[in-house]
Amino acid sequence: MTFRPAPLRAAAVLAVVFIAVRVIYRVLFNGAGLGAPLLLDLPPLRLPAPYAHVVLLGPVSAPGVWAAILSALPIAATILAFGLLNAWVDVARGFVHLARRGPLQGIARMLVVAWSALPALADAVTSVRLTFRLRGERFGPRALVPILERTLEHAGRVAAALELRGFGSRGTPVSVDDDGGPLQVRGARFRIGGTQLRVADFAPSPGTVSVLTGPTGSGKSTILRGIAGLLSHVDGGEVAGAVRVGGLDRVSTPPRETARVVGVVLQNPRAAFATTRVRDEIALALDLRGVSAADSKARVQEVADRIGVSALLDRTISTLSAGEATLVAIAAAVVEQPALLLVDEPLADLDTTARARVIAVLHALARDAGVCVIVAEHRAEALVPIADSWWAVRDSALVPGTAPAAAASRPTAGPPSNVPAGSATVLTASNLSVYRDGKPLVRDASLTLHRGEVVALVGPNGAGKSSVLVALALKEAKGGRGKADTGTIGVGAGDGGRVALVPDASDDLFTMDTVAGELRAAERRLARRKNAAPLPVGLAAEHLARLRGNAGMPIGHEHPRDLSAGERRILAIALQTLNRPQVLLIDEPTRGLDPAARSAVAAALRAAVEDGATVLIATHDHAFAHRLGARILPMRDGVAPATEPATQAGSLAAVPATTAQPLTVPRFLDRLPDVPARQKPHRLRMPRPVELAVLAAANLLALGAFCWPLLAAALPSDAAAALPYAALAIAPLAAVAVVVLLDGSVRSAHTVALLGVLAAVGSAVRVASTGVGGVEAVFILLVLAGRAFGARFGLLLGAATIALSSALWGGVGPWTPFQVFACAWVGAGAGLLPKGVRGKAELWMLCGYGIVASYLFGLLTNLWFWPFAVGAGTGISYEPGAPLTTNLSSFLLYSLLTSTAGWDTLRAVTTVVGIIVVGRAILAALRRVKPVSGGILKDRTGEVQSPESSSNGTHHQLTS
Repeated sequence: MTFRPAPLRAAAVLAVVFIAVRVIYRVLFNGAGLGAPLLLDLPPLRLPAPYAHVVLLGPVSAPGVWAAILSALPIAATILAFGLLNAWVDVARGFVHLARRGPLQGIARMLVVAWSALPALADAVTSVRLTFRLRGERFGPRALVPILERTLEHAGRVAAALELRGFGSRGTPVSVDDDGGPLQVRGARFRIGGTQLRVADFAPSPGTVSVLTGPTGSGKSTILRGIAGLLSHVDGGEVAGAVRVGGLDRVSTPPRETARVVGVVLQNPRAAFATTRVRDEIALALDLRGVSAADSKARVQEVADRIGVSALLDRTISTLSAGEATLVAIAAAVVEQPALLLVDEPLADLDTTARARVIAVLHALARDAGVCVIVAEHRAEALVPIADSWWAVRDSALVPGTAPAAAASRPTAGPPSNVPAGSATVLTASNLSVYRDGKPLVRDASLTLHRGEVVALVGPNGAGKSSVLVALALKEAKGGRGKADTGTIGVGAGDGGRVALVPDASDDLFTMDTVAGELRAAERRLARRKNAAPLPVGLAAEHLARLRGNAGMPIGHEHPRDLSAGERRILAIALQTLNRPQVLLIDEPTRGLDPAARSAVAAALRAAVEDGATVLIATHDHAFAHRLGARILPMRDGVAPATEPATQAGSLAAVPATTAQPLTVPRFLDRLPDVPARQKPHRLRMPRPVELAVLAAANLLALGAFCWPLLAAALPSDAAAALPYAALAIAPLAAVAVVVLLDGSVRSAHTVALLGVLAAVGSAVRVASTGVGGVEAVFILLVLAGRAFGARFGLLLGAATIALSSALWGGVGPWTPFQVFACAWVGAGAGLLPKGVRGKAELWMLCGYGIVASYLFGLLTNLWFWPFAVGAGTGISYEPGAPLTTNLSSFLLYSLLTSTAGWDTLRAVTTVVGIIVVGRAILAALRRVKPVSGGILKDRTGEVQSPESSSNGTHHQLTS
């Protein structure tokens, strides 16, 4: 248990504010004149009917003010008490414990995913903010589009990871017949969208390493996802023919039921982690199976020791390097000792040392543990020493292949051989240093770039290459010179000294939902430049065509993120070079690209050089740099040029088998004993009509808790006196009832992941807008998500957003259930709007709903708290036993002055503006990733649901 002072400080501030507001209410309505001494003698003013009982102002005395303060102390003490509780309770760990056992595992697991998505969301915001600066744009509402796109992609990866670890499994023992080997594929077809792949005969043996190669987009990932079960059971694709995993039919068996047979490491494993700690991530499959905490902890320690990540167990996921994250992902995939391990692009982000460690672990798993390892990899030369068989994807079929030839070793540095004679200097950096949170990322980096040359900055992970590029791109130049954190940056005077950067996360540059839209937006940005001449029609499209060369690429209504990896990278280069920069900086230009795509990017860079740009790339791909004729600039530990050569030479060359020995990778000589699972508790299942009736009753009960000040007039005086306390008890009970009833709605991995990441987005927006009265930008997300996914999803998202944001800033208290219901109803209401409305009419409908929801939200949240906020003795106080009209008029005046005329109006304006500015793009993004289930998801009646397609008629595809 760790004490967090922030919630207690926030509670103390809130308590003081509440006391001050109580005094203001007492002075403003009917004065505070109890005894002497008299502080102020304000003339009273009685309002006309229907507010004749309300008197504004009046005498103010010291005893009257003290009485107002004393009346506020009980509620202020309650606020402080909950602040202290929030400071001591580790809510995130509570989510984890609830997700392991108890009746709310679906909701709790969703909250765990939401909590773990917060660091990824912070990274997305930082990255998108950077790209907006690189484009010369203000970080405004349009930034929500790429941020949401990134978080939705994160949701897809997390959903796949949960499904592969066994989330939603029936928990019944699976009888595995592996006499035929861990995998048998005969006459199979894997199809998703317009992509179809054939596999005639693929049956690797236990204890072997099989490597799949092929161009980007050829379908390597599609084959792996088909074998894993994701293609047909999660992605919305189809698998036909004979595909048996451990003797189980892949077509009829979802991946959650084969979690103990197949381990999978997806592309970019850091983006697929579903928890916040390394220990919890490795233990996830065991927790989902119901293994006891003691057995789970012991197994995690054993597997971590064998993989070599035991020192990382208490680290947070966000602090892992790329190599560490890959090893953790492997440990999480093999914690149940599967017979088959599928690994997708494990070497893409790694330097030589990290790559060698991963290769050694894969080799040990096959050699010592007898695991059948299948690896899909572009940079396959490094796997030559450990591979037992090679397969290639050619002409939409998986066929036997051959080992690639090892790349020739090349020197790590060389003279600037590609610099034309007499070329002018276009950029210099001297003694450049960059710091983040007081930690040096770059120190004493110096470089000089000449017109028309290509320079490659190389070095291991963490050397500081990306930080150098960002510092150069974001220089604050004045007269051609500028300052980084320390050091100087100078640029040539020609052509304004423009420097453009294509970041590693280049997809963040895309804010439109079509390629054509991106090109038009780029032209508009160029036209807005000072003294810009009129642009010829189609300038951006022509520029893109020149960079792409003869291969061509879609420039119409295709979504930019649906292009291949190489096409997306070239589109990003085109967007950043449309204004003809003097220096073009590119971070990792070949990450995830096959040789053909790398050649296309190389051609685009040569075209940029021909247009007069100087190119500086940061890369691990030495072969690519040498093919460009680049001058190699080594970097290590933040220093460039490095005092000693970077050990990246021949990074594409085969890693010798002896690399496993000095890395002290443990051997898997014996199989760990199986760990039994506890009997899962039986979940209460109600008939659908009964569930809906109970759900409606719980919401009506919650509405009654909101409206208790108005309902009291209909009750006997004795019952009315207890009504405030009954309302405070009823609201959380109704919230628990609704959560228990809806827990069954979050039993699919996709729903859990999508709800989790969107709740993280909503929580971040809500916390960020705290203190900006009434802005409530979270309503934009709730309305649009409820519209895209329906009333039940909107209800859950609103509730989860409040729960997570309250835990995040330590704001859990008696008010939380009321906030949960109010936001849940906002999301649910959007899902109940007419379904057939589309286009501009849909946006105007949502704007109208946003206005109504904003004012109703304010009225409801004011109503239940009004008697507590104002207290007794004022002209707008709640009067027990008074006629309904009297209390209603007092409440309306209170709400008008404190909320409706200010905060609620601002909330409505914010919601309308947000929907107008980003509504269309966000709806398109949400509908592109609408949950799909390939023919195996059944509804409560037992009928098979057909897969849902995205708004453009195609499924959201994940192919390599």
